[in-house]
Amino acid sequence: MVAWTPPPRTAVAENIYAAAEADRAARPDRYRLGVGAVDAIVERATAKHGVEGLGEPAQWRPGLEQYLESAGEDGRLNAVGVRNAQDAVIGKLRARSIFDKTLRENPSVSERDVLPPIVIIGGWRTGTTFLYRLMARDPRLRAPRPVELYAPWRVAQLSTYEREQLIETQAAEPNPLHMLNPAMAAVHDSGPALPEECVLGMGTTMRNWAFSSTMRLDSYSRWLAGQDFAGEYAAHRTMLQILDDGSRRRWLLKAPAHTPELTHLAQTYPGVCIVQLHRDIVETVASGASLFATYRSTYSDGVDGHDVGRFQIEQSELWFRRALEFRDSPAAASATVLDIDYQDLVSRPKETVGRVYAAADVEPPDISSMLIAHNAEQPRHGKGRHRYGPEEFGIDPGALRERMAFYTDVVAEWTSHPVS
Repeated sequence: MVAWTPPPRTAVAENIYAAAEADRAARPDRYRLGVGAVDAIVERATAKHGVEGLGEPAQWRPGLEQYLESAGEDGRLNAVGVRNAQDAVIGKLRARSIFDKTLRENPSVSERDVLPPIVIIGGWRTGTTFLYRLMARDPRLRAPRPVELYAPWRVAQLSTYEREQLIETQAAEPNPLHMLNPAMAAVHDSGPALPEECVLGMGTTMRNWAFSSTMRLDSYSRWLAGQDFAGEYAAHRTMLQILDDGSRRRWLLKAPAHTPELTHLAQTYPGVCIVQLHRDIVETVASGASLFATYRSTYSDGVDGHDVGRFQIEQSELWFRRALEFRDSPAAASATVLDIDYQDLVSRPKETVGRVYAAADVEPPDISSMLIAHNAEQPRHGKGRHRYGPEEFGIDPGALRERMAFYTDVVAEWTSHPVS
């Protein structure tokens, strides 16, 4: 049996982890998770802005309880992971409170128009990041960076120059994630200056499919599958309205985690252009499992590759079934959907990107020049090669192809037409 092994940690990282474990041993009350930790988390999150801005507890408390319980029971978290789990939900509750304060102090924010965005989705590791960051070079489009997603109200108070200066300052500092886990740079490069997935700004109702990418949250994910995301997508729209700078640039967004919630995406943004990427299913699931395993190893010392593979298969099946259901739903009538094959994007990027612009009804820029600039600044494998194999995650290629035939057979028809 081939087993996935976590990337080695640097001496600097080992010292950080050791210090965190020593602190947990000395002050265990600060490392509590589970339902019993909810009140303490809420108190920390609302210390500055007050609990009133959170609104009705029924809108967010069930998700908070599910998340903390799952993190404690399922997460297998080290001390750094516990602190990350706590900080993540504290940040989401603070954002919820500040969203409420922003709308109360400036009600006109909720009246700002949001042009139909271009949203790139697909299974994990299907080329979404490449397409997204390439198109983000088009100055007519606006792709959010991390600080805009974590603290949109802060960025909204800055001029364009001040915003870029803030981002440049942050980019000059060491990347905390890469300090803890340098392998992440090769698997999914990130940083303050790079456009990032808009789900970083989601979760103010404690509903966010992306939470499970960073830690094992099996029971939370099962709960999430039965939840209504309407409130979460309303908050997503509020985030974009807060960030509105009056430029009337069209939002360019990207997140695989939108894939199971396309109905809410289309209802929130009528006229949205959804670009769904598709890749060989074994590559998609195995590469996604490698991403999750590497990410989770930052916050857990007990990551089981086969367990991650099992989760990735189950989640991918759920997501793709829901994406297909959306195609036959009334909500699909308000969206433009374009299907892109990963191999077309890799082998014929200029023509393929041109199809995206056509679907979005936007005059294409000089795509050749964009590709040259992008490949020079963000070359493929520039931070190291991402290597993985399905066997590391207990994935049987034949069984997986049979299980996912409901999706792959349809996709083969959608993407069989040659790029013109």
